[in-house]
Amino acid sequence: MKDFLDLVLDPQFMLAILTAIGVAATVFTIALPVLEKDPLKTRIKTVALEREQIRARERAKLATNESKIQLRSEAKPFMRELVDRLQLKNILSDEQTINRLRMAGKRGQAAITVFLFARFVLPFILFAVALFYFFVIGFMADRPIGFRLMLTIGAAAVGLYLPNVYVSNMITKRQQSIRRAWPDALDLMLICVESGMSIEPAFRKVGEEIGSQSVELAEEMVLTTAEMSFLADRRKAYENLGARTGLEGVKAVMTALIQAERYGTPVGTALRTLAQENRDMRMAEAEKKAAALPPKLTVPMIIFFLPVLFVVIMGPAMIQIFHWQ
Repeated sequence: MKDFLDLVLDPQFMLAILTAIGVAATVFTIALPVLEKDPLKTRIKTVALEREQIRARERAKLATNESKIQLRSEAKPFMRELVDRLQLKNILSDEQTINRLRMAGKRGQAAITVFLFARFVLPFILFAVALFYFFVIGFMADRPIGFRLMLTIGAAAVGLYLPNVYVSNMITKRQQSIRRAWPDALDLMLICVESGMSIEPAFRKVGEEIGSQSVELAEEMVLTTAEMSFLADRRKAYENLGARTGLEGVKAVMTALIQAERYGTPVGTALRTLAQENRDMRMAEAEKKAAALPPKLTVPMIIFFLPVLFVVIMGPAMIQIFHWQ
């Protein structure tokens, strides 16, 4: 025991121990960063794997949806044959026609084929109906033949533009549905982004939740999510969403998202400002409709309410006058 205490108290032994501890600490300090795994690389690898899984899942969903859409809206063989044989795509359609069909929710070659077939066939059908109505049945027989022939040609011209009118009505209804639900979709997207979600899961979540309010907007959000998984640049997916909807409010939000991704600005700040602007626009539209309501009610009140009011007021007096007579 005495020898051990002497050894411990020996200055040379203590110097050797401290030197060994210092050398070990130095080696450990130098070797630890080399041996330690980089958490950043691990996280980047995890994110990349998650992104690939999301892409694979969206590809599977999109393939399923495309197969369902093709089963529902595939053009008939005789339509395709007529359109291809007469080359109606070069005559009756252009890039603007395709964009308008997308805005109406009609995508793919089947929609274009049906549209072109309708534009080609309807004029002949209406021309034959008008010809039978004016010249066989004899409607307006007292009119000159030239006048009836002009009406027949006019019916054919109406048939040429009927598909365009139908597509325009579909675009209007679709835009109204998207416009009404868009501020709520922005609020949901803002909540998702501020809770820590990235933009792709935020789009997917909003598409799932907004479906009860607007099926059209939910469809566009899901399609945009699939495009972000497919395309290398999100900017193209944002631009496609703005082009498919044709609404200035949606285009403004997509432009803000493109700028936020390009310059690294916070997405939440831009979404909060744009959500407030879209809510104000919706409120202004509602106030405009409310302000236009009294002039619209003037004619119905004059036609329907005032006669009833006069009968109620003057009825008892007229009964008494007839009774006295």
